[in-house]
Amino acid sequence: MRINLDVLLILDALEKHGTFATAAESLFKTPAALSYMIQKMESDLNITLLDRSGHRAKFTDTGRMVLEKGRLLLSAAKDLEKQAIQLNAGWEKELAIALDASFPFDSLLPVIDAFYALNMQTRLNITHHTLAGAWESLTHHGADIILGAINEPPTSAAWSYKMLGTLDNVFVVAPGHPLASLSSPLTNEQLCLHRAVIISDSARSCRPINTNLMDEQPQIRVDDFHSKVTLLRAGLGCGFLPRHIARPWLEKGELVEKNVLSFREKDVAYMAWRNQTDGLAQRWWLDALLNGDTLSELYA
Repeated sequence: MRINLDVLLILDALEKHGTFATAAESLFKTPAALSYMIQKMESDLNITLLDRSGHRAKFTDTGRMVLEKGRLLLSAAKDLEKQAIQLNAGWEKELAIALDASFPFDSLLPVIDAFYALNMQTRLNITHHTLAGAWESLTHHGADIILGAINEPPTSAAWSYKMLGTLDNVFVVAPGHPLASLSSPLTNEQLCLHRAVIISDSARSCRPINTNLMDEQPQIRVDDFHSKVTLLRAGLGCGFLPRHIARPWLEKGELVEKNVLSFREKDVAYMAWRNQTDGLAQRWWLDALLNGDTLSELYA
């Protein structure tokens, strides 16, 4: 390749400083050295980068294009150099974080902001899953850290886990739903007469999780809590929600909480992480999550 990064640096400095003398000074070279390197690239490529007919050399159209495209190459080269150094020092190219759908994503924003303030090149890959899907992302799909996964964790020396606490489940309906006017507690027989809004399990390999679900009850299935809440608020079904998700709609009066005679009142939530990898980005995130206030404020 006859494009020389050093020449691109020279063109960049020349455009910024205006003269060979000041550009050379900024690059700790002599003006003659800069001129020679530019002329060599012009000769090698049979192009003209600078118009030297006047008192001061000016960029030709070709020179201006090489300058602009060259700056992109210089930026990419700097990023490559930085990533290579960081990867060699132990910073991963990518960190995969999987969240259960019940985990409030907004609570991670301060941690994400603090991580990016480190100015490392590790790319965050954050995905969302339901029910057993979070565990499957760890055990089958290479997630480095999972947050908010419910039910018992799989046992293996390949990963570690910590119980975060519990999530309260509440049964809710819209104010105009037929169940809203019935006396509590509601029986299973009463619930089975009305359509349940259910979130599908995103797991494809692991055994799916079913909570507060009766086979006899008609169902409508969705993939996320936003869709489930939308249906519940519209009165098109009934169902259970984690209390922190239901709270805003309960406070607005758009959903009504009803007592149910038989149901699973709490789900245990876990955080887990992969043991085989010990990169600096994963270490930073584990320290921030395990020793910070983000998780302790979410779970009872």
